Amino acid sequence: MDTLDSALMAARIQFAITIGFHIVLAAFTIGLANGLMVLEALWLRSGREIYLDIYRYWLKVFALTVAVGTASGLILEYQFGLNWSRLSVQAGDILGPLMFYEVLAAFFLEAGFLGIMLFGLKKVGPRLHFFATCAVAAGSLFSAFWILSANSWMHTPAGFSLGPDGRFLAEDWWAIIFNPSFPYRLVHMTLAAFLGTATLVAGISAWQLLKAAHNPRVRVQLSMALWVLVVLTPVQIVVGDLHGRHSQQVQPQKVAAIEGSWTRPPEGAGEPLRIFAWPDMNERRNHWELSIPRIGSLYLRHD
Repeated sequence: MDTLDSALMAARIQFAITIGFHIVLAAFTIGLANGLMVLEALWLRSGREIYLDIYRYWLKVFALTVAVGTASGLILEYQFGLNWSRLSVQAGDILGPLMFYEVLAAFFLEAGFLGIMLFGLKKVGPRLHFFATCAVAAGSLFSAFWILSANSWMHTPAGFSLGPDGRFLAEDWWAIIFNPSFPYRLVHMTLAAFLGTATLVAGISAWQLLKAAHNPRVRVQLSMALWVLVVLTPVQIVVGDLHGRHSQQVQPQKVAAIEGSWTRPPEGAGEPLRIFAWPDMNERRNHWELSIPRIGSLYLRHD
């Protein structure tokens, strides 16, 4: 392996590790921030202390998640200049402002009001404290909005022109921000964050329920998590299908790569669902493939 291949592989490994940590922490931050907002709203409306107890319990977990998630996010920010410097030079006029607004929303709203969430309940009063919780929850969604806009633009670029030096120049910011794949990606990822958080909360609550079956706090938080799963899972199935069909239209090669498909299947054969395969880039085929015939066509083309 030559130096270029080694550097490329090192960059890919670094990105895989950082995004592997960050996406889980970021999704949990979004879901838990909005969950804390709902808990505090229920406490203010009903006056039941059990909602405040659940809020305080998960607030500590949320604070730790934000801290570690911010650190992994900073590494990803630096990778734009270190690992993908050519991309930053060519597309910096478009990606730079989008990333700036993401950082602005995340740090000014989330980090700015997190201190009030953690230490201000007895100092600023319940209503102002609830405003701080809402600000943090809104900050997590604003952050997701801008980072997903930048990510979606790299998948389905729009609203730009190419300069004489090959750089991408912004022409229509509305088209750039709301590029073709952005609505699907935003809704899909936000729902995924809520569902992932609810699944984690439900799992932890179920484990706690085995230890203390009559703990009212655990029963309430388990019930809330399961209701989120029941309500949002059918919605996510529909949104995921719409997102996948749109990707099939605008990025058929990406969908083929996800499916491990090297060639189009013969007419009438259908696309299999590949459960496991080891791709061979040189021979352009899969080794040790384990697949179920035709099942892939059901969710890819509804055929």
